[in-house]
Amino acid sequence: MFENIEYGRRLDPQSVRPSSTFDMDKLKSTIKQFVRDWSVEGQEKCTLTQNITQMTVSVLVPGAGLGRLAWEIARLGYICQGNEWSFFMLFSSNFVLNRCEQVNSLILYPWIHQFSNNKKSSDQTRPIRFPDVNPQNLPQNTDFSMVAGDFVEIYSDSESWDCVATCFFIDTAHNVIEYVETIWKILKPGGVWINLGPLLYHFENMANELSVELSYDDIRKAIVKFGFQIEKEKESVQTTYTENDRSMLRYVYDCVFFVARKPADMYSNGQDDNQPAAKSLRREDTSSPT
Repeated sequence: MFENIEYGRRLDPQSVRPSSTFDMDKLKSTIKQFVRDWSVEGQEKCTLTQNITQMTVSVLVPGAGLGRLAWEIARLGYICQGNEWSFFMLFSSNFVLNRCEQVNSLILYPWIHQFSNNKKSSDQTRPIRFPDVNPQNLPQNTDFSMVAGDFVEIYSDSESWDCVATCFFIDTAHNVIEYVETIWKILKPGGVWINLGPLLYHFENMANELSVELSYDDIRKAIVKFGFQIEKEKESVQTTYTENDRSMLRYVYDCVFFVARKPADMYSNGQDDNQPAAKSLRREDTSSPT
């Protein structure tokens, strides 16, 4: 998908139309993602790597964003693949992972559009340097990759991953049960699903978009119904996301963390052999937003 080649300017600037509000919001969010994933200011990152204990396992990170979590897992010596569907995130992750080599060599002004809740004028215009590490500094023969596309559509091979790590991801689904079903299918027997995040459903208030918003209690019941065994669980993990630490208004998520295992002695449908497989609702609209 990415050739790492400079093509130069091809479009006539006068023919370029103004960006939509939706695209500008996506761009602002992506700029803040650089702070979260690849700057010193975003050092409080997702700590799912602390719960992956078996070496030489394959780990899938859907919703990888700019790739920092997947990169950290690969740096520890695991086979790791990140998956992302947003072109904003894909272009940005390609840049930082493949084109950045010098630590803190680049500067962004991620809060320049934030005109409210500034204690000082300088807070709005303060620079953030990235990347805080050299993304090229991975062990020799590291097996690390990024794949573009919809998680449910791309990953269809049964029993192909040892671990799936989801961080601030499951609420991006049109129907979260589809995610549970896909994770169950692609995990090997004995495989582990590690999750951390809230339930801020991305499609909840979008017109013409299917959205099924379940409580965590309902999701947990579905996870167990599929056959997962929940080995660890904590329902009040407070964390932030792309947060401006100098703002007078900050949001704190009360996240759910769990480790669920697919038993090694069960059939791939998550049920005993004399019971029907669990089923989930299906999306009626298969189009994906940009």
